[in-house]
Amino acid sequence: MASFTRIPDDQTPSIIVHPDHEIAKINDNIYGGFTEHMGRCIYGGIYDPGNPLSDEDGFRKDVIEAMKDLNVPVVRYPGGNFVATYHWLDGVGPKEKRPKRPELAWLGIEPNSFGTDEFMKWCKVVGTEPYLCLNFGTGTLDEALAWLEYCNSTQDTYYANLRRQNGHEEPYNVKYWALGNECWGPWQVAQQTQQDYAKQAYQWAKALKLLDPTITLILCGETGYSSWDHYVLKECVKWDVHGLSGDSTKSLIDMHSIHIYTASATHLANATAPRAAERAIQMASALIDLARIENGVPETVPKQTVCFDEWNVWDPVRAPGEKGAEESYTLSDALAVSVFLNGFVRQAKDVGMANIAQSVNVISPLMTSTEGVLKQTTWWPLLLFSKYMRGHSVAVNVRCPEYTGVTDPKWVRATIETPFLDVCAAKMEDGWVGLAVTNVSEEKDFEVRIDGVKEGKVDVYVVGGENVSVVNKKGDEKVRIEESSWDGKGLFKFAKHSFTLLRWKH
Repeated sequence: MASFTRIPDDQTPSIIVHPDHEIAKINDNIYGGFTEHMGRCIYGGIYDPGNPLSDEDGFRKDVIEAMKDLNVPVVRYPGGNFVATYHWLDGVGPKEKRPKRPELAWLGIEPNSFGTDEFMKWCKVVGTEPYLCLNFGTGTLDEALAWLEYCNSTQDTYYANLRRQNGHEEPYNVKYWALGNECWGPWQVAQQTQQDYAKQAYQWAKALKLLDPTITLILCGETGYSSWDHYVLKECVKWDVHGLSGDSTKSLIDMHSIHIYTASATHLANATAPRAAERAIQMASALIDLARIENGVPETVPKQTVCFDEWNVWDPVRAPGEKGAEESYTLSDALAVSVFLNGFVRQAKDVGMANIAQSVNVISPLMTSTEGVLKQTTWWPLLLFSKYMRGHSVAVNVRCPEYTGVTDPKWVRATIETPFLDVCAAKMEDGWVGLAVTNVSEEKDFEVRIDGVKEGKVDVYVVGGENVSVVNKKGDEKVRIEESSWDGKGLFKFAKHSFTLLRWKH
């Protein structure tokens, strides 16, 4: 949580950190990933058989190492829009017998040579948890139950035995399951009305939790601030008074998914656009509260959290999805990514998961070629957050000038502040405190008084560049992490158009 006070441009900004004022536990899952059968994310991304950079399973070893560096806790699969025509049985069993299918989301052909078992093995190698999205387009409840049985059942039943027959004796114990993806969207195969979706989602939730009451079910929301979100939460966030989930102290629905992508042609609008995501979290949380109040859900039933399972900078005109959506990210985009992450930490009490879309090649901080991987500008703030901004969010007070120009989306201006210094703070379990500061100004360095820093050695990590348009290219990665130290005394200068992480032992 951060409080902000706007001051005149000629005053000295200040930041007060309160390391002992813990606000909420930061769920590690906010640093989640996403792999969809889209463009080169799977084929040529995480799975590239025949490439000398791949292992015996066809998994790119350099991608695996990058994912390990990020310590990604959970990865969503297999979509995304792709899932609306995906039938999981096409992707299991002998590869030579798997059918090739027309793929309608991104207008390609799906060979199905990478499917459930391959993804589960990849997750094990990476050291991450799988998060599966169910087909609410052309899929059926029987098909969804079969997939859950295949992944999680220990019983002597057909699909559990099919998994064993395919060489996997032990269950995968997949915890996270999404009830469809963007079912509200006109681009979806079998788009649904909010009424039809809510009815289907609740009935599927009952059946899925009867089969496995231990799973976490994620409702398909929209942006967090739409009538769709309001309606489906009201209809589905209810007290499971009959104990269908195996526990009458819980709800059938555990999380609510929202998606937001941002982008703007002008730097300040681009860098401040993710403030919309933070406001969306606040509004989604309020709609969850409203549903619980109206449905009489007791306070003893754990509150549903927000699952921000698609977020990133993406301009679909600049990087069309049907052409692989391969963005070339600027320093401005990297600063926008840091503002997204600041918001997730500030709103830690309400965010149960967040998944950058996507993990490899497709609108991604990590790009592969036949020779290796390129870490784009957006990789570096993501790496710093994942390594150092865990534990608990802590209170921070910020006094600085504010950007007052046009925002994108426009409604940001009337609903949430856009300070030039976008700040969050966290205290890790080992006592280290992290202060993350994004200076979005294209023109001005800010010398800031920081209270709450322990004098002595403060580790300093800066992601910046000569201008906001700079990009990383193969053999010319201009944007990286610059490391230094500070004694914690006097004013600290946050350079223009930069992201800075300060760390000290409390």
